[in-house]
Amino acid sequence: MSDSRRRIIAGNWKMNCSRAEAIQLASAIVADSNLNNNVEMLICIPHIHMADISKLLINSKIYLGAQDAHWESSGAFTGEISSSMLADYQVSHLLVGHSERREMFADDDSRVAKKFAAALNYGLKPILCIGESLEQRKQEMTLEVLKSQCQAVVDVVGINAFSQAYVAYEPIWAIGTGQTATPEQAEQVHAEIRAWFAEQSKDIAAQLPILYGGSMNAANAEDLLAQDNIDGGLIGGASLKVEDFLKIYSAAG
Repeated sequence: MSDSRRRIIAGNWKMNCSRAEAIQLASAIVADSNLNNNVEMLICIPHIHMADISKLLINSKIYLGAQDAHWESSGAFTGEISSSMLADYQVSHLLVGHSERREMFADDDSRVAKKFAAALNYGLKPILCIGESLEQRKQEMTLEVLKSQCQAVVDVVGINAFSQAYVAYEPIWAIGTGQTATPEQAEQVHAEIRAWFAEQSKDIAAQLPILYGGSMNAANAEDLLAQDNIDGGLIGGASLKVEDFLKIYSAAG
């Protein structure tokens, strides 16, 4: 992991936690975390908990993120939340294009690009999630898929927009399955992603944080985070366990 790039450990709570559980979890993370100035900590929580958790994080250095947002600022979009609304709750980061959004909720590349642009417009840092399915990996299409997902966003916002963004590589076959790429496999893909960005801009590629999001946990985090091109993690299940999440965070330092 390069010392010249920002590092981040981001927890994605997904659709978990009652109000009481969310407050308890966030309070424990705030109380027990010993933050490193070189590593950002972020929790991406369900929208319904924003008011409670944003208050808990006011005097901490922990960033607040959202898991999704609509690309319009307002309008007749029943059930949706906009980036402009999230900004009112001190939300600083936004996941865009998570594989579950792509697979379950029809977030194609066009929608993802518009959400990415909207996040930037309202001062949020987008975390662009990219990844391939098991079938695509078997067909040796990994890099082709990842390039296409990145290109769709670059076409809309331009390469320089990534100076205010992150990328998270999340192999779909390794999410919630208990499987994970080996550190060497993950590093190879991260290096290829960075090389693709370097073709667009060497400066952007050099400073772009690329996170790994394929079932990183307390047991494998240290080995994954030791790789040159893995700058952090997008953590799912392990982010709901305070001890595990903080152990992963410590490994990033």
